[in-house]
Amino acid sequence: MNKKHRARIILLIAFLALAGLIIGLRGNRPNSSAVKEISPFYGSIRVSISATGIVQPQNRLELKPPISGRIEDILVREGEKVSAGQILAWMSSTERAALLDAARAQDEAAVKYWQEVYKATPLIAPINASVIVRAVEPGQTVTASDAIIVLSDRLIVKAQVDETDIGKIKSGQPAIISLDAYPQIKQRAVVDHIAYESKVISNVTIYEVDILPESTPGVFRSGMSANVEIIQENKDNILLVPLEAVRQDKAGNFVLLSQRRGRKPLERRIELGIFDDKNIEIISGLEEYDKILVSLQKYLPPQNTRSGSSPFMPPGRRGR
Repeated sequence: MNKKHRARIILLIAFLALAGLIIGLRGNRPNSSAVKEISPFYGSIRVSISATGIVQPQNRLELKPPISGRIEDILVREGEKVSAGQILAWMSSTERAALLDAARAQDEAAVKYWQEVYKATPLIAPINASVIVRAVEPGQTVTASDAIIVLSDRLIVKAQVDETDIGKIKSGQPAIISLDAYPQIKQRAVVDHIAYESKVISNVTIYEVDILPESTPGVFRSGMSANVEIIQENKDNILLVPLEAVRQDKAGNFVLLSQRRGRKPLERRIELGIFDDKNIEIISGLEEYDKILVSLQKYLPPQNTRSGSSPFMPPGRRGR
């Protein structure tokens, strides 16, 4: 082998070695687009359960006449508030109606006589309530099985809560109601009653929960579709980090603290609290001035962390 050919081989080997070194250095260089440096911050997290429901009267009372006969007068309209003991309507029994009709064929004096002798029967409100249905008008003939007026003491939302979440709901918990037809209206409410017997709807076991609004907006109508957010826990001014900042191993949860240039990131063990779909609470292990590295990979919170779920997801609490 001549000197010229040997020099070419040496040059090729040197080029390959240099190329391998460059590739190796590039492979070991941190991907600046995959991580970023941030500090913990203070904020708020709300843990809640979402459910759908229907606006309904909590106590729906149908007023039926004690006798068959004819309605002479209706004194109330739908939407009107009434008091217990208030007369809502007057009616005549079948016999009285027949006598009055016969008297009208004679003269006015005969009508007044029978009206005084044979008194009309009042229909009286048994509770303080609102009129939600006025089913008949004066002059109509009714039987003892016909509902004349329907009363409701208050409108509520009957929410359907999945069986995986029902154990987390308690009477008195705050809630927020929004109507499908009026999503801009957010009405504060509380959990009033939790059913003990389940129902199966579309192969899903649910429990009905009565959500009582603090006040009833004028747009509320029986039968409207509603969305309910039942608040389990609400924390303000707590230390937070993005979910992507938290890492896991067999020992638990940790974050990577940024060190000076050229030094390996430091692992810091942390205790976690509640979380939502963006941030998670830091109970201990970090301070506001710490610098941590955030991975752009999606983080799934550990099973033992207090969290939340929707009615159609596995058990757990969902933060909002």
